[in-house]
Amino acid sequence: MTLDEILASLFPDGCKVENDNGILTGYGSLQAGGQGMVIGVSDRTALGVDEAIRLSSFVLGALKTGSGPILVIVDSDSQRMSKRDELLGLNEFLAHLAKCLTYADMHGRPTIGILYGHSAAGAFLATALATRVLVGLPGASPAVMDLPSMSKVTKLSVEVLEEKAKSTPVFAPGLENLAQTGAVHRIWSATSSLAAQLDALLADLPDTRDIRDSLGKERKGRIKAAEIAERVHALALAP
Repeated sequence: MTLDEILASLFPDGCKVENDNGILTGYGSLQAGGQGMVIGVSDRTALGVDEAIRLSSFVLGALKTGSGPILVIVDSDSQRMSKRDELLGLNEFLAHLAKCLTYADMHGRPTIGILYGHSAAGAFLATALATRVLVGLPGASPAVMDLPSMSKVTKLSVEVLEEKAKSTPVFAPGLENLAQTGAVHRIWSATSSLAAQLDALLADLPDTRDIRDSLGKERKGRIKAAEIAERVHALALAP
């Protein structure tokens, strides 16, 4: 689906969303009533310090003026890999954006990521994965880290990683694999009304507790994560 098709299906009663060099900001009328805020990255734009601070500012500003969910629509490259961005502290800008979305989610503005294209690395972590739940549209191609980059970090060959990816989703990029690990909450249908699917999601939205580890266990994509997280939590609270 194109961005225009997605917006038309999400907001049949109309929306006002600006696309400024790949950075999305705006609002749309929800089918169930009220407004949803829209931010995001489109056209496979790399996320740098300028883009991250603009999105962060929009999220914080909206907290003072409205209510309703925040939809984070994403088709991005990875973070912008430039000397300027790195020297300015790109990691801090990306972390700030993720924290703004988390803060909004904890203060009455549920955040929902909608991945319709590509996204990877820091840009993926600071936008789509920083929301309470992430849904994917068919054709989306997420990757926390691609296999060549993973090979450099792990010192394992791409061929070895490809073999591991066949049975272990955490090694594999792609929408279905991320759904199996619990990172993607649901995969929506592109042939049904996105507004209706959004209404159904909002009616059954999990609370602000992160349930991705338990989803991963249930779907047999991350079998140990939930158990380890529970043990760490218990040890942290122990006298």
